[in-house]
Amino acid sequence: MKDFISIKDLTKEEILEVLEVANELSQKAEPELAKGKIVGSLFFEPSTRTRLSFTSAAYRLGAQVLGFDSPDATSLKKGESLRDTVKMVEAYSDIIVMRHHIEGAAKFASEVSKNPVINAGDGSNEHPSQTLLDLFTIKKELGRIENIKIAFVGDLKYGRTVHSLTKALEMFNGEFYFVAPESIQIPEYITKELDQKGMKYHICSEYEEVLNEIDVLYMTRIQKERFDDIEEYNKVSGVYKISRDTILNKCQEHMIILHPLPRVDEINIDLDDTKHALYFKQAANGVPTREAMYALAMGLKESKAPTKESEDEIEEHFLSVCKNPKCVTHFEETGNKVVVKDFGKFCYYCGKEIK
Repeated sequence: MKDFISIKDLTKEEILEVLEVANELSQKAEPELAKGKIVGSLFFEPSTRTRLSFTSAAYRLGAQVLGFDSPDATSLKKGESLRDTVKMVEAYSDIIVMRHHIEGAAKFASEVSKNPVINAGDGSNEHPSQTLLDLFTIKKELGRIENIKIAFVGDLKYGRTVHSLTKALEMFNGEFYFVAPESIQIPEYITKELDQKGMKYHICSEYEEVLNEIDVLYMTRIQKERFDDIEEYNKVSGVYKISRDTILNKCQEHMIILHPLPRVDEINIDLDDTKHALYFKQAANGVPTREAMYALAMGLKESKAPTKESEDEIEEHFLSVCKNPKCVTHFEETGNKVVVKDFGKFCYYCGKEIK
């Protein structure tokens, strides 16, 4: 039994194993593999691709799915805690897939549940299944995930897909171009980790200047729902837009464009039928990737990859120490654990630096 909470919890070998199993399942269906298994699907936040592809993946393996796609239809409206919701669904299912607006909620759920938990996105923190399907797409299209030069464009402060994919490509010697306005640039705790590991990265304000350098252009939408101040959102809304005119003949021939979707106005539809546009294939790749995650999490496929042993020191405090108001430590009774690294202290649940 294995949880998928954060990409940083996986070894390089484990990531490659997920991609290999996904490739096998994409080529040869196994509709009886998860027969008799039940997936608890808990989506406290709106989702289209992630929820439907996890459901599709379960059905393709022969599993059944129960759950909800809105907290309005649950006992949360009556004041039930996340802890109690998870314990209840644990009794009804064999594995839990959860998306939540609170950062660190998935980590907390994995401590509460005896069954494996897959993080389908926790606030602006992480999105490991999206990262694994992104890697699957990159490997399938470019033939490798090592030494990739990738530009992330748009909302890098709140973009959990960006945070997770950066952490994954660190393991494969990636080089990063972070393209965003200063107010929504990549968080400092991520650049500190890149510095500590000696990784190459560039802070940029325009994507045009890097098009001829990169293998992957990873566009993101500016996420209105993550902003506390609508005026701050309005200042950056629509700041980056790409189209045939801005991309064709200005990038490397092999460059691919990815986007976790949904898009708003950052990618013109006139790019959709070009060889560079891979975002719809990327979304489709979510099904075999999530099939592989189910199979490995529930032990339906034997994992031979070495697991990661944490070298970080963990302290536990009785008072709330995480200053992130969106962290699960402010909503549930937790141990308030702190991870101590060489370059700072970080919340065990939401990963934010404690200063």
